[in-house]
Amino acid sequence: MSITKQEFARRRNKLMSMMEPNSIVILPAAQEKVRSRDTEYNFRQDSDFYYLTGFTEPESVLVLIPGREHGEFVLFCRERDREKETWNGYRAGPEGACDRFGADDAFPIDDIDDILPGLIEGRERVYYAMGKDADFDHQVMVWVNAIRAQVRTGAIPPGEFLDLDHFLHDMRLYKSAAEVRVMRRAGEISANAHARAMRLCKPGMYEYQLEAEIQHEFAFHGARFPAYNTIVGGGKNGCILHYVENSDELKDGDLVLIDAGCELDYYAADITRTFPVNGTFNAEQRALYELTLKAQEAAIAVIKPGHHWNDPHEASVQVITEGLVELGLLIGDVAELIEQEAYKEFYMHRIGHWLGIDVHDVGDYRVGGEWRVLEPGMCMTVEPGIYVAADNAGVDAKWRGIGIRIEDDVLITKEGCEVLTSAVPKTIDDIEALMAAG
Repeated sequence: MSITKQEFARRRNKLMSMMEPNSIVILPAAQEKVRSRDTEYNFRQDSDFYYLTGFTEPESVLVLIPGREHGEFVLFCRERDREKETWNGYRAGPEGACDRFGADDAFPIDDIDDILPGLIEGRERVYYAMGKDADFDHQVMVWVNAIRAQVRTGAIPPGEFLDLDHFLHDMRLYKSAAEVRVMRRAGEISANAHARAMRLCKPGMYEYQLEAEIQHEFAFHGARFPAYNTIVGGGKNGCILHYVENSDELKDGDLVLIDAGCELDYYAADITRTFPVNGTFNAEQRALYELTLKAQEAAIAVIKPGHHWNDPHEASVQVITEGLVELGLLIGDVAELIEQEAYKEFYMHRIGHWLGIDVHDVGDYRVGGEWRVLEPGMCMTVEPGIYVAADNAGVDAKWRGIGIRIEDDVLITKEGCEVLTSAVPKTIDDIEALMAAG
């Protein structure tokens, strides 16, 4: 485990220090999802649950009770069961939850209806993320109503529900040194996977074959799963922002856009590179690629503490709009085109998103109605793109069907920022040299 038991404990303690007096946290684990009949999708723990516990089993509930005499961290989980473990894998059990994960108390999940109402009773406030799981929402209310039914005997039900996400997601926005180490390694593995795809790509391959090469690189270096569905879009498919079919043949003369990142110890990387299938950019591809790269460099240059979240996006919009005017894809005054958002015909998404345990990580982008100020420890993607749809009759045919995105993962530091995914080439010369050598 890359994050230590002590760090998980510090996270829980920090969350509890921000809670109102006489309150309780209730947080369920993720549920197993059926794939078909008696098979399930690979289980992945709920990100908030993992962030506070490191516990990766389903059928679990985390309870935090600040000030509780017998221990503040309570975990409900599955009991050890030799027969079920023979079929489905080992379990920590309540004993392992205490010994390995630092729980002060742990109980069988089957006993939760008998025990949890007693832990809730007398607490004035419940911190809980209502609305994520309708079945568990109902169960929480069953427990609370059971306490309300005992008011005449002196039971005290909670009088207020508070949103757990408000504090917890703000905590997750700031990465610790240990988290940065994991994310840096995830970035390195993902960068190597993109470089592998560049070396092996050639006309006649299929998009899914490049995807397979990327998956191989991930798994071979300890990252068994991608952080999200890999995008491999050749030619006009690169103009589809969330293209995931990955089923077409890669053709000589086309570009291929690959958006792929691994998940390592629950932390995500997110990289996009675009390169020529045959190893050489043509004139139009080169012009749009150089413009996209210039926009990314301008965005990264303004990522530093004290600047706000929207500064990188504004920098990319300025560069892309100016470039599209110079190339004749947009016509008019640059300032007016930006005000009219004319660039959105070719650059329709924002510059990036927070990155962490989730690839689109938690954390507000605005605070008090203003763009959030960047601070050390935050991590974001920077991914400008230019997409000229194949059916865009408003531009010269030579530009149509070209889709380009360049994306890197950027950590805000005290001095400025660090690009965690710099190991994969992104200049035209470097890309062409790598592909020629491959």
